[in-house]
Amino acid sequence: MTTTNRQQFASDNYAGTCPQAMHWFMEANASGHEPAYGEDRWTQKSTDMLRQLFDIDCDVYYVFNGTAANSLALASLCQSYHSVICSPVAHIETDECGGPEFFSNGSKLLVAEAQSDAAKLGKLTPEAINALVTKRSDIHYPRPKVVSITQATEMGTVYSVDEVRAISWMAKKHHLRLHMDGARFANAVAHLGCSPADITWKAGVDVLCFGGTKNGLPVGEAVVFFDKTMSEDFAYRVKQAGQLASKMRFISAPWVGLLENDVWLHNAAHANAMAQRLYSGLQCIAGVQVLHAPQANGVFAQLPPAVVQALYAKGWKFYQFIAGGGCRFMCAWDTQPESVDALLNDLKAELK
Repeated sequence: MTTTNRQQFASDNYAGTCPQAMHWFMEANASGHEPAYGEDRWTQKSTDMLRQLFDIDCDVYYVFNGTAANSLALASLCQSYHSVICSPVAHIETDECGGPEFFSNGSKLLVAEAQSDAAKLGKLTPEAINALVTKRSDIHYPRPKVVSITQATEMGTVYSVDEVRAISWMAKKHHLRLHMDGARFANAVAHLGCSPADITWKAGVDVLCFGGTKNGLPVGEAVVFFDKTMSEDFAYRVKQAGQLASKMRFISAPWVGLLENDVWLHNAAHANAMAQRLYSGLQCIAGVQVLHAPQANGVFAQLPPAVVQALYAKGWKFYQFIAGGGCRFMCAWDTQPESVDALLNDLKAELK
């Protein structure tokens, strides 16, 4: 595999579309004329499949990307004078260019304390939520309204069912709503071995942004409202934000391929397994400090600066902007063991 076409570890967005999703994309294309704006058979089929997956009559909306999913979902849960509690490394805080604030007309993000052990693993805790809610109650403080957690976290860790329940309990105690950024939700479920319902609405989650792009879809995320009263007028938000696909079948049909026969779960489990393979290999290399054991499909490690530059020079792509300067290596649904081993071999060669 040459450096021009080899698999990379910068992001699971680098991977293409999985065969099952592509099959249904092509089926939708071959089906001739279909009603537009989500009135097609494929959108009906995939949303019904999501309701079956979560075992609840939920509202489902498709948007193009994760930033839109998170931003519009949060905007539907709070007013401009409200605030959203999140982790210091939450994607809505660090990588969405003010999207949540923009679409909510100014709702402020309240970032939890960054020094706790949980925060270093990308997690919120009930205690951190309570501290922010009770910090002030005067009219000059943006009133907390939503708690947002990321599952799996930006640090590759996963909230257990009990952790989500504890966060939900604290949120409900203060009359807050609970949003889950599930860009890598599939990887979290694969790690936990629980049902999607157990880690979402049964644990107290109000709305989930279910990521498909990182798990084998060509494009498209699903915003899932477990409480339909919270999705009032959400369709209008989607339209106004430029996220209503006229040919929605090309977003929704690939979801059929992902959901059928639990392809979404198999894809995620494979990505997680490749992360474990990389983690095991890194532990055997002197001079590499793995920051923590991966629970999803990301591995974080500290490498000597000279080694980082040498890997870049050899054509490897990975990011360092997360984890306090550490290197992030993301595995995808199609990552091959040979790709993991090739990276490990180049790393070993540089640390001899």
